[in-house]
Amino acid sequence: MTPSDRGARTYGPIGRRGFLRGASVGVAAAAMHCGVSDHAVADPPAGVPSPLLFHSPPMRPFVDRMPLLPVVRGDHLNLVAASTTHRFHRDLGRSSALGYGGMEYLGPTIEHRVDEPLRIHFTNQLGAHPFARDMDTTLHGVGESYRTSPPCSLHLHGGVTPPDSDGHPERLVFPGQSLLHHYPLRQYAAGLWYHDHAMGITRANVYAGLAGMVLLRDEFDTGEPGNPLGLPAGQFEVPMVLQEKVFTADGQQSMRTTDIVPQGSWEGGGAGDVGLVNGAVWPELEVAQGLYRFRVLNGASFSLWNLFFGNRMRFWVIGNDHGLLDRPVAVRELLLEPGERVDLLVDFSGLAAGETVELRNDEPPVFQAAILGEVAMPLFCRFRVGSRRGFTGPVPQQLRGAPGLPAAMPAPATPAVVRNVTVSQPYAARMPPAIMLLNNITFDNPAIEMPRQGTVEQWNIINITPDPHPIHIHLVNFRILGRTPLRTSDYQLANPQPPVEVKWTPSAENFLAGPEQPPGAWESGWKDIVRVEGGTVTRIIVRFPTAAELGFDPDATFPRSPMPVSEKGGAAAHSMLGGNELQGYVWHCHLLDHEDHEMMLRYRTVRG
Repeated sequence: MTPSDRGARTYGPIGRRGFLRGASVGVAAAAMHCGVSDHAVADPPAGVPSPLLFHSPPMRPFVDRMPLLPVVRGDHLNLVAASTTHRFHRDLGRSSALGYGGMEYLGPTIEHRVDEPLRIHFTNQLGAHPFARDMDTTLHGVGESYRTSPPCSLHLHGGVTPPDSDGHPERLVFPGQSLLHHYPLRQYAAGLWYHDHAMGITRANVYAGLAGMVLLRDEFDTGEPGNPLGLPAGQFEVPMVLQEKVFTADGQQSMRTTDIVPQGSWEGGGAGDVGLVNGAVWPELEVAQGLYRFRVLNGASFSLWNLFFGNRMRFWVIGNDHGLLDRPVAVRELLLEPGERVDLLVDFSGLAAGETVELRNDEPPVFQAAILGEVAMPLFCRFRVGSRRGFTGPVPQQLRGAPGLPAAMPAPATPAVVRNVTVSQPYAARMPPAIMLLNNITFDNPAIEMPRQGTVEQWNIINITPDPHPIHIHLVNFRILGRTPLRTSDYQLANPQPPVEVKWTPSAENFLAGPEQPPGAWESGWKDIVRVEGGTVTRIIVRFPTAAELGFDPDATFPRSPMPVSEKGGAAAHSMLGGNELQGYVWHCHLLDHEDHEMMLRYRTVRG
């Protein structure tokens, strides 16, 4: 999507907050102040803050240094999830949080070479959950005991991983338990990430801090100075986990954004009002005069962002979810959805010592959120240019397809199977009124997708909601073909949506509203997550690998972890096979609030 295309992006009368379907909001809140400067954020916002939303206390930006995430290496790592406290800003007190690997918040960056197996011994040492009172025990599998003994499930997002190590949402690890994960890592050098994936509480665990980055290296992208790609390395390569939050008056991180939804009830998704990088609110990073490589993750639970620099300077996308593009793509802004990663080059050599530039966002809230008074969260961080010279190499002209470089990206394969899947948000006269669904069925429904190993498929993802949904498929990567507008009303009139639990995947072929829009040039690489715009059909090409290619059977059954006696009969009742065995992978919306409320399904890759 080009910058000119962004102005045409529209949403229907129902906004991101599915819980507000049918709600009557009789006031239009005054617009909040969107500008950010050294002083503006320290004072109350201009206008009248919306009384329907919670707001973080005033904080002065750029007073904290951007944390640099520690890097760990090794073939066998121990990773512990623990309850902690963390100070997110100089002006806030310490907040309850969760962290991996001895960190107060988030986890260390794991650096590893492709084709070399990695083992992670994962242990859950969590105590009472920071959001114990916010947990909704009506959601799938969530037990009352989760408030004080929350389970975890470690998922390597983007990993081509055996099913028993993939972080299946029903393979829960309770406090005091451990699980050994095996990662073959027979895949491309890329920026992946790891995060919690526990059924029904993924949003709570990730928001509280259970997320970290993974950098896979190969003989080209070595991460060392003088690498064959000519890329910045060492201190000039910086992983950046972007998030947003709302804080309470006493500095505690809060999952709630509005009083409209009672505490302890699923909210459906709300945006934060302050931006974080690597666990710090509006930090500053001093940079040298030269080229930097930023490995950027949208680690938010809910928000899509349009990222740009405050001076509108050009930067380059050199890779995305699963590695390098053929050549850098120059942009001045880009849309980044939850779970998506981009590999960026930013050149500070044209700025004088002492100059600053901010990383900002201007993606507006959708209609229903705007009615509540929500505005775009405008800022993530600031870069201050120092006097020293940094990496002085040029932006590479080519990254693939030349001597001494990786092979060029192949053309998308021709599919042998075309599969239609749907994204919908049916609602009823209940609270919360919305349920988030794929194919109109819930997680336990046996009517799952079962692609054959070795088969190339085209998935037509038909989104009848007015909102964008980032769709993530575990195990595989894929290529985006394009997005086509849909005559949603005509499609639904011709194919009335049946009651929930009746699978519903009618073709949209006769209800397209215009030509297909190709993916942005920076989306042209291998992906594991795709932005499915509201009222569109998004086509992707995906090949499901064979057991021989993988070196493991992707359809093998595996046992669930032993559960404490107190949990039996709760989450243990939700089993794929009706017993203590699990099988296969999942695909889901990566808006974690939606994932937790049924917008996630199982799938299996069966032998041909």
